[in-house]
Amino acid sequence: MTDSTSLGGQQVPAAARAGFEPVPGGHVVPARLSGGAPSAVRARKKHTGAILGSLGAVVAAAAIIVVQLIANVGYDDAETAYADSAATAATLRSDLSAELDALRSTTESATLVIQSDSGLLLDAGSRDALAAAAAESETTASEADELVSVTLPGAGEKPFWFWQLFGAAQQLDGYRADAEEHAEDLQDGTDGVAAEASELTDAGVAALTAAAGAAAPFEAAHINARNLDVIALRDTAEEAAATTALDAYAVDVFSSLNAAATQVIASEQAELAEKAGPLQGARLEVEAFARSLAPGVLLDFDWAPLVNGFGYDGGMGGYATWWYGDPGYATIQLSNSVAEQWPAARSQALVAHEVGHAISVRCADMYDSSTQDSIENWATAWAISMGFTDDANGVWAYGYPPQSYIDAAAACR
Repeated sequence: MTDSTSLGGQQVPAAARAGFEPVPGGHVVPARLSGGAPSAVRARKKHTGAILGSLGAVVAAAAIIVVQLIANVGYDDAETAYADSAATAATLRSDLSAELDALRSTTESATLVIQSDSGLLLDAGSRDALAAAAAESETTASEADELVSVTLPGAGEKPFWFWQLFGAAQQLDGYRADAEEHAEDLQDGTDGVAAEASELTDAGVAALTAAAGAAAPFEAAHINARNLDVIALRDTAEEAAATTALDAYAVDVFSSLNAAATQVIASEQAELAEKAGPLQGARLEVEAFARSLAPGVLLDFDWAPLVNGFGYDGGMGGYATWWYGDPGYATIQLSNSVAEQWPAARSQALVAHEVGHAISVRCADMYDSSTQDSIENWATAWAISMGFTDDANGVWAYGYPPQSYIDAAAACR
């Protein structure tokens, strides 16, 4: 028997009710009405929307975090780059300051050299060149001061938000560019100051060298100056010629050189004053003659009425004292009668004998100077070797010297 259900007054088999077989002449009601939505589907759609919203928020947050990280890294890089540039500039600023101090010290020395110049040794050209270099150095130093006084801005505190970080990083990039440009200016300034210092030093050393070179002709022009004052001039001139820097030592040397030149003049004036009087002309001729016999040997002369027990009644006296060393020098004492009888052969012969003693400073190893007899034989022999045969050459007082002495003395010039 087939199971069936009554539908509209008709019997519908159970299989048809299940939707498998339609019944002819009838209709089937679908499982759901058209346009309706099951509650389970609506729930799934609402859940998907919530998920998408959450995912959007997460993505947005992640994006902000990434941007924030990028901004932080960018700022840190900019800050580090600026710090490096600022550090380089600071080092160059320190270098410039050191060069500037050295230039100012050299300029001060140049000024002191100019101020201490007596005009006796330094020529006008060298002095003007030094003054011009000193003036240029002062200008260079003033320009360098402006570079040293520049202060670079600080980086400031680091912002937090990315939009602030981006702006601050851009500002730091600008600072860095300015710092790099300033560093170039500082390097140029350092090079310029160093070059100016070198030029000023060259001018200063040239001035000292020129003054030192003028010492010898200055000495020759003041031949009557005393030996020790001439030696002081030579010593300071040698120091000045060896100077390679323009510093406090150079100033002292140059000042000493000028003082020595001044003293040479004063010394000569004093010597000429002592020899003033009716015999001055003859005395100076005698002294010039003595110097001509031993060129380069420093000789001082003292005059008196009586020397070594002689000088009156037509007699003549002479006495020599000499000092070994570098340079050796001597003082010759002569009686006024030598000048009174000048240029007699006997006056010349006596002077030649005394010069023979004086020239021992050059030829000490040529004879035995341990006894007075040997010393006098040497001076007499030297006068004879120079062609002075009058017995005032020492023969009258000490006798004729051995030929070996004359031969040895002939090699001493």
